[in-house]
Amino acid sequence: MSKRFDLSGKVALVTGASSGLGVHFARTLAEAGASVAIAARRADRLASLQAELQQGGARALAVDLDVQSAESIAAAFDKVEAVLGPVDILVNNAGISIVKPALDMPEADWDSVVDTNLRGAWLMAQTAGKRWVAAKRPGSIVNIASILGLRTIGQVAPYNASKAGLIHLTRALAMEWARYQIRVNAICPGYIETEMNGDFWKTPGGQRLIDRIPQRRIGQPEHLDGALLLLASEAGAFMTGSIITVDGGHTVSSL
Repeated sequence: MSKRFDLSGKVALVTGASSGLGVHFARTLAEAGASVAIAARRADRLASLQAELQQGGARALAVDLDVQSAESIAAAFDKVEAVLGPVDILVNNAGISIVKPALDMPEADWDSVVDTNLRGAWLMAQTAGKRWVAAKRPGSIVNIASILGLRTIGQVAPYNASKAGLIHLTRALAMEWARYQIRVNAICPGYIETEMNGDFWKTPGGQRLIDRIPQRRIGQPEHLDGALLLLASEAGAFMTGSIITVDGGHTVSSL
């Protein structure tokens, strides 16, 4: 059974790989045998991760990428193909959030969040899809959505909207591209502890949020590994348009 999850010989491209979950996803894919292209705007953070992956025996490549720019995306794919080979797996992880009440949200902030989280994922997926179809190659796209695409909290309206849009985009692309053997699925993480939010969960406010999760604990990045490897590998070959929540039961908790 473990062979079904083996990614040896595959090339994975992970966006937003300079911090947080993107770093963890890159490590997980490399441990499963994939060659990994790590892409983000912060080149200094990418360099250290590339060195770490290579020291662990993986083929790894750091790529400068702005998911809001079609030109940057095309250049990134070209570089990955030249060094590692054609991309087989795309993990659309790049995302941002801006916390402000909806009444005070400037148009520029709305555009920044939606353009990164939704438009950026669309541009990445379309680029990958066009190349796979032209080469008659199968492919797997794993979109990193959020439980906030299924339910909502206050003061992050563009984030809520962008993740809901990403979930439905996942289904739309899965329907259109199934005929080309391109699978498009999404993971909806709940509250996951990362380097950016770790201190918050130790505060009274953070503990109150944890108390609303049925499992009464915060998620760890490794809790997403099973879903990621399932959707990226042959183990999930008959899955497309699937939305997997990994949230300790948060989305089924009582209102």
